[in-house]
Amino acid sequence: MQPTIYHNPRCSKSRQTLELLKAQGHDPQVVEYLKTPPDRATLERILDWLGLEPRDLMRKNEPEYRENNLDDQSLGRDALIEALLAYPKLIERPIVVTGDKAAIGRPPEQVLEILP
Repeated sequence: MQPTIYHNPRCSKSRQTLELLKAQGHDPQVVEYLKTPPDRATLERILDWLGLEPRDLMRKNEPEYRENNLDDQSLGRDALIEALLAYPKLIERPIVVTGDKAAIGRPPEQVLEILP
């Protein structure tokens, strides 16, 4: 099964994870998620596979996080997913998906746990 990597080429961890996948003999499908963000259904599946809530997947140091008051604990799951869809830069990276499993490549070696 071919893994998919949600990749940002400007991110060193994302580049390292992509190289690790290739070194392991995989030819991953590369999705530059800033250019082609996941749709809502895909993002919800990824969250489920990761076992995370939307806020757990957010990069909290990004200006969009502060500017949109996403630390407001009264915001529900739907509102946070909408924020991730509106501002894909907030999505933690890289994410590798294979089958019905997903892992965040921080550190890059973490993705090895889900590879066949």
